[in-house]
Amino acid sequence: MTPADQSRAARDIAARAPVIPVLVLDDASQAAPLAEALVAGGLPALEVTLRTPAALDCIRAMAAVPGGIVGAGTLLTPEDVKAAKAAGATFGVSPGATDRLLQACIDEDLPLLPGAATATEAMVLLEKGFDMLKFFPAEASGGAPALKAIGAPIPQITWCPTGGVSPANKDDYLSLSNVVCVGGSWVAPKDKMAAGDWAGIEALAREAAAR
Repeated sequence: MTPADQSRAARDIAARAPVIPVLVLDDASQAAPLAEALVAGGLPALEVTLRTPAALDCIRAMAAVPGGIVGAGTLLTPEDVKAAKAAGATFGVSPGATDRLLQACIDEDLPLLPGAATATEAMVLLEKGFDMLKFFPAEASGGAPALKAIGAPIPQITWCPTGGVSPANKDDYLSLSNVVCVGGSWVAPKDKMAAGDWAGIEALAREAAAR
């Protein structure tokens, strides 16, 4: 899978809905009902971050949910890539990009959203063949105005902003011509997950999906 193929596949996944839920899960027993609620609400692409010991088990559980497209976030090393792919991840997301990480995703045929926050980082990835990127950390890096400014001289790159994206500002990003979708955690709040309020999460997903 070439970088261009990776970006094409990642863009196709990102375009399924305006929001990719960014999920930090501590309890694998919550994974399947959470995925079912988000998919039912219209958000099929799900990013499970590799920030907890339960993450890979959560990916395994979510990969079995019909209609779900499960990806692994916070990919940092080639070992992360191999473990995520083995667990059933069908795409990957990274906060930044290194040559070893990019090559591992190519070797594993795992479509990747590599992170970039500056014009230089974006140009380096574009030179390598990647033109669908993650803008991270979005709000800390200047928010929608910064991404609009970066897009002016580099319009061939499309983006998924994450990091500080919320219902209050998501439309600022989604209104930009170079934004395919946004990533956010608000659709799976910890209080609703702890309560097993899957209907409430489905409602939040439905609201987020109605761009």
